[in-house]
Amino acid sequence: MRRITWILAMLICVTVILAGCGTKDAAGVVKDLDEVVGKLESYQGSGTMTLHTGETPQQYKVEVWYQSPSYYRISLTNAQKDVQQIVLRNDDGVFVLTPSLNKSFRFQSDWPENQGQVYLYQTLVNSILSDQSRQFTSDKDSYVFEVAANYNTHALVRQKIWLNKENYAPKQVQVSDSEANVVVEVKFDQFQFGKKFDKDSFDMERNMAVVTPDALGSMLQVDENGNPIDTDKDKSAATAEGSKQVKLGSFGVIQPTYVPDGVKFKDMSEMGKEDDYAVLLRYDGTYQYTLLEARPKDRAASLAKSTVVDLGFTVGLLSGEEQQTLTWMVDGMEYRITSADLPVSEMINIAASLQDQSGK
Repeated sequence: MRRITWILAMLICVTVILAGCGTKDAAGVVKDLDEVVGKLESYQGSGTMTLHTGETPQQYKVEVWYQSPSYYRISLTNAQKDVQQIVLRNDDGVFVLTPSLNKSFRFQSDWPENQGQVYLYQTLVNSILSDQSRQFTSDKDSYVFEVAANYNTHALVRQKIWLNKENYAPKQVQVSDSEANVVVEVKFDQFQFGKKFDKDSFDMERNMAVVTPDALGSMLQVDENGNPIDTDKDKSAATAEGSKQVKLGSFGVIQPTYVPDGVKFKDMSEMGKEDDYAVLLRYDGTYQYTLLEARPKDRAASLAKSTVVDLGFTVGLLSGEEQQTLTWMVDGMEYRITSADLPVSEMINIAASLQDQSGK
C-alpha cells in the first residue's frame, strides 16, 4: 500500500513539474513579446506572400531586412514575372526602387512607424500587444494569435499569426476580410534575429546597382500633388468602352476590372511623346477620378509629403491633400489615380484589379 502511495505521489510531482515546464499561456507569451520587440536590434526574414484579391492568386517572394533604429529594406519579387521592387529606408528618406528598370522614387516619411506591413515583425507583434481581445491557442511548434488587422484598408479586418515557440520568430500570417476569407497570406521560410549587415546594405545606390550598373536617370519634375509636369497637349481622345486591354499607342492599355458603385468609364486620351508615352482614363459618377498609365523612360522621382500605401503586390505613394494621387509601378508600368473625392480604400481596390491584367 505504501509503495502504491509513493508511486502516486511521484506521478503527481512529475505531472506538476511537466506542467510548469510546458506551453506558456497567453499572458506569458505577450510579456515575452513585449520584451523581444523592445530589445530588437536587427533581423532578416524571407518567404512567400500570396494575394487572393483577383481571379487567380498572385505570389511574391518577400525578403525583409531591419536594423535598429530605423533602417528597412523590403524586397518584393513577382514570382511569375521575376520583377523586383525594393522599399528602402535610411537616413536620406524612403525610397521605392525598381532596379532592373532603373527607376526610383524618393520621399520624406516616417514609414513604417505610421503604417504597418504584414511582413514586418514589429507590425505583427504590436498588433498582438494592442488587441486586448486577442485569441490565443498553441499547437506542437507554434503559438497562434488571432487579432484585429490594422492596415490601410477596411477590407482587411482580422489576422492569424503563427510564432515559433522556441524564439517567437514569425512562421505564417493570414489576413482575412469581414467574411473570413483569407485575402493575404505570408509564409516565412527563414527568419534570423541579430543579423549582421554590411555597412552599405541600406544604401540606395548600392541597391540600385545590384541589378542595374547604369547611372540613375534624371530627376522627374512633379507638382505639389506628386503629378508629373507635362506641357504637351493631349494628342487624341477615345470614348469607346472595349475589352479590359485596349491596344493604344505603344502598349496595351489596361482597364481595371473593378470600379466603385455608381461610377462609369468616361473616355481615354493619349499623352506624352513616343519615348515617354502615357494614356489617361477618366471615370465619372459617384466619384470622379483619372487613371494615368505610362511606360516612362529611365528616371528618378522625388515626391515630397507622400505617404506609403501598402497595395500588397507592391507599395504605392499617396500625395496631395484636397486632391490626392496614388502612384505605383509594376512591370515597368507607372500608374497614377488622381481624385478629389475617391477614398483611398477604393484606390487600393482599383489598383488590385489592375494587377490581374498585363500591358503589352
